[in-house]
Amino acid sequence: MAARPILALASLVVLAGGVLLQFLTILSGAVHGSLEDQFYFLEASGIDNIPGARNPSRWTFFAICGVNADNGRNANCGSVVPALPFDPPRNFGTDTNIPQQFIGTHEYYYLSRFMFAFYLIALFFSVIALFTGLLAVCSRLGGYLSGLNTAIALFFQTLAAALMTAWTVKGRNAFLSNNQSAKLGVKLYGFTWAAMACFLISTVLFCCGGALSSDSTSSPFRRKRSVRSTRSNRSTRKRGSFFDTESGGRIKDDYS
Repeated sequence: MAARPILALASLVVLAGGVLLQFLTILSGAVHGSLEDQFYFLEASGIDNIPGARNPSRWTFFAICGVNADNGRNANCGSVVPALPFDPPRNFGTDTNIPQQFIGTHEYYYLSRFMFAFYLIALFFSVIALFTGLLAVCSRLGGYLSGLNTAIALFFQTLAAALMTAWTVKGRNAFLSNNQSAKLGVKLYGFTWAAMACFLISTVLFCCGGALSSDSTSSPFRRKRSVRSTRSNRSTRKRGSFFDTESGGRIKDDYS
């Protein structure tokens, strides 16, 4: 009987870890501190020939930041912009010395904007799953409901991770082809894909907990014992009916 609560608690712990990683990603560029100022998706340097651009420039979830030369962390961030697009001509307000791949296209704009939306949808359903996960401790329905919410969060988190990978890798390659330096933000990469892995594991655990019934949670020995007792009861009833029939027949013979 203890298997379901254990699976539910394990699911909640893994799910909470994924939600924490989501918050660390989403708050980048909006909250400043020794922790959050280490996170970014893409950094481009050697772009001092682009008018109005910070050199280096880092794209975070909510803002474009510069780099503190002393500690290498985000600094001098721009204004917080919801659904910040990755679109250097739009971000810097010029086409001068911008890599040709960014000019005359909306590909990067939509990749980054949809990533933003999918990330928030995944966060919403993962937080809902945290609350419904409390029901999974004591009921099968709670396990299935939490598994459904976590599966939806997994779907949108996977889309967000794929889109993030697409625009950052293509953006880095575009800057490199223009003889400018660029690198990926390894930490936010790890957070994004690790959150997806957490949701996958949590979905499986919630569904396994929901699939457990009171019978399936009992030990194999107990099930074997119950089967044996059922068989012995049946054989006893059969023998009893035989003896009853035989004794009844003898009584009839005595009276006759």
